[in-house]
Amino acid sequence: MRTPHHIPTHSSANPYDEPGAANLYDERGATHPYDERGAANPYDELGAANPYDELGALDDGPLEEFLHEDVPEGDIQEEGQDDPWVAPNHRRSGRRRRRGRFAGLPLALKAVVAVVVLAAFLTLADRWALLYAEHRAASALEDRLKLNAAPEVEIDGFPFLTQLADGRLHSVKVTVPDVAADRVSLAKVTATAHDVRLNAPDGPTSVRGAGIPRLDGDVLLSFDDLNRELGASQVTFTGHGDDRVLARGTLPVAGHDLRLRADARIGRDGDRSIATHIGGMRLDIGDLATYRPGTGATEGLHLTRSSAARLTHETAKAKALFAVPAVVRRLGVPDSAVRQALRSDAELARVTGSPRFIHRAMRLNLIDLALEHPALLKRLGFDPSLLDALPRLTRPVLADRLSLGFSLPTPQSGELRLRDVRVEKDGIRVRIEGSGLAVGSSR
Repeated sequence: MRTPHHIPTHSSANPYDEPGAANLYDERGATHPYDERGAANPYDELGAANPYDELGALDDGPLEEFLHEDVPEGDIQEEGQDDPWVAPNHRRSGRRRRRGRFAGLPLALKAVVAVVVLAAFLTLADRWALLYAEHRAASALEDRLKLNAAPEVEIDGFPFLTQLADGRLHSVKVTVPDVAADRVSLAKVTATAHDVRLNAPDGPTSVRGAGIPRLDGDVLLSFDDLNRELGASQVTFTGHGDDRVLARGTLPVAGHDLRLRADARIGRDGDRSIATHIGGMRLDIGDLATYRPGTGATEGLHLTRSSAARLTHETAKAKALFAVPAVVRRLGVPDSAVRQALRSDAELARVTGSPRFIHRAMRLNLIDLALEHPALLKRLGFDPSLLDALPRLTRPVLADRLSLGFSLPTPQSGELRLRDVRVEKDGIRVRIEGSGLAVGSSR
C-alpha cells in the first residue's frame, strides 16, 4: 500500500499576483470594472471572513490529522515519485490441502453410499450368474430330452450364488413348448421342481445332474394344435363342460365330404394316461341319410326324416321300395295296401305320407339292403362306392381318428403321475406331479 502524499493547503492569494503573471486588463490598457468610479467589490466582504474558520478552530478534524500524518524518515518520497512495480501475490498465506468432492459428506452417509454401491455390484454379479446358469440348464435339457425347441428355465430364489454354493436350489421352473406325445403334440409342458439338489462334486462349476424330491406342473393339449394335427379330416375340436370335447367337421369318404359329429369324453386311464371315450358319432350324407357306426338298432345307414317324407312326392322311389317284398315286410305295409298303392298314385301318396310309414322308413338299415339289393339303393340316390366304404368305418376306426389320448413318459427314476384332467376353453389341461425324480447323474 502506498503511503499518502502530503497535500498542501490552498492559498488565498490571487493567482494573478504570482510573479510573471500578466494582468489581462493591464495588457489591454483597460481598467478593472470595479476600479471605475470608486466602486467597491461586493465580494470583498464575503471573502474577508471564512465561515469555516470558526468550525475549524473547534477541532483539528480527521482530515487535518490525515493530511499531517507522521511518516517515518526514509519512507518519505518526493512528490511525483511512483513506487516500484511489484507482481501481485495471489497465493494465500500457508498451503491449503485440496478437499475431495465427498469430503463434506458425513461419515455415516459415506458408509451408506459405499454399502449401496457394493450391494448393487453384488446384485449385478448374482443376476449375471443366474442368467448364465439358466441358459446352460436350458441347453442341457434340450440335448438330453431331444426336444424340438429350447425350454425356458427360471431359477427362483435370491441370492442365486449362495444357493449354488450350498448345492441346493429353492425351485426351478421349466417350460417346454411343442412336445411330441403319441399322435398329438403337447402345446406346452410346465413343471416346477422344488428343493432341487445339485450333484457338483468338484464345485459349483461342475454340475453333473440334479435330484428332484418334489415336482408339480401341468400339460396343455391346445385345440388349435389338435385341429391342425388332426386336420386331415377337417375336424374342429371345442370344449363342452369340464370333461367333454365336441368334434365337428367333414370327413372325406369315397370322394364324398360327409359331415362329422362326435362327442368325446376325456378322463384318466390309470395314473399315467389319458383316455378318450368317443360317443354320438354320426356321418351325414347331405340330407339323404345318416350313418352311425355300430350294430345296434339305431346304428347303420338310415334315411333322414326329410328324405323319408319326400317319398310321398317321389313316386318312382316309393314304387321301387314296394317292389321288393323284403322291404315291404320291414315297412309293415299290408300286401293289399301295397297292390293298391302300386295301381294308384293317390293311394301311394296316402300310404307313404302317413307318420307310421315315415317312422318305419327311417328305421330301415340301408346297409343290409345294399348287400341284398344294391340296385335299390342306387335308385334311392346312393353312390355304390360310398355304400361299399361306409361299412369299413367302424366305431374303432372312427374313434381312433378322433382319439386325443396320450401317456406320460417313464422317468429314469422316481414317479410321474397324472393328478387331474380338465377341459378348458383353449384346450385340455392335465395336472401332473412327481417325486424322487432325477436329471442326469443325481449322485
